[in-house]
Amino acid sequence: MNFTSLWQTSLPHHPLSRLVLRLTRVRAPAVKNTLIRAFVRGYDLDLREAVQPDPLAYASFNEFFTRALQPAARPIAREADALASPVDGTVSQAGPIAAGRLLQAKGRYYDVETLLSGAAPRWAEHFRDGEFATLYLAPYNYHRIHMPCDGTLREAWYVPGRLFSVNTQAAASIAGLFVRNERVVLLFDGPMGPFALVFVGALFVGSMTTVFHGDVAPRRPRSATRLPDVPAAAATLARGAEVGRFNMGSTVILLYGRDRVAWDAALESGRRVRMGEAIGRWRGPSGA
Repeated sequence: MNFTSLWQTSLPHHPLSRLVLRLTRVRAPAVKNTLIRAFVRGYDLDLREAVQPDPLAYASFNEFFTRALQPAARPIAREADALASPVDGTVSQAGPIAAGRLLQAKGRYYDVETLLSGAAPRWAEHFRDGEFATLYLAPYNYHRIHMPCDGTLREAWYVPGRLFSVNTQAAASIAGLFVRNERVVLLFDGPMGPFALVFVGALFVGSMTTVFHGDVAPRRPRSATRLPDVPAAAATLARGAEVGRFNMGSTVILLYGRDRVAWDAALESGRRVRMGEAIGRWRGPSGA
């Protein structure tokens, strides 16, 4: 076991994350303003894109952290066959799913069935030889998650787990990182067939929210749980619509079926992406 794995394994992930959760929701000005000022200075943030550009106008650190952007700040790709980046972030990995296995980092793989957990029997085969993209959100990124294409929610799961960091060093060091961490799995039908959006929790990210279910995590009991079905009128979202948010930085994994999408040639590890920009193209319902 390397040092990164050793020290992260020894941390009390969930108690620490619950403490951060409470702290970031404190509304007392002396506390929340201190946190916000320190964060703005530490990351040299430019808030001109925010709907509310005054950082101290937010009622809590979490409201500041998950701030909305002005609509014009993130234009959504216009092409009918475009797949839009669901987040601001950095590409961790992207490419084919080979016989149900996804690349985590050089020399490290994990299984799509394990990633999907309770939904695996019904959904994993759709993605067995498909395509995936893993996008990492740093603390300074915009933290709302949007639809990469039109889709109708068919199933959603909460999957318990650890809360290891998900940065580049952790991905290279911790075996099975994304299937060991807590996550929320959203499964959709779209114009190119089934696809999945997986929110992966991380250290200090004990809270994940969807527009369908509100706050999904933290959750008790911490057992794999199918989330309630959504009324038909609310289950369909258009490309670019908000679908959820992280209440600290983490990772989103996109899954598509075989011959359904083609990633942009520049979608390589380390590339920075902005929500709404085209990161691939839809090949059509018949793989045309």
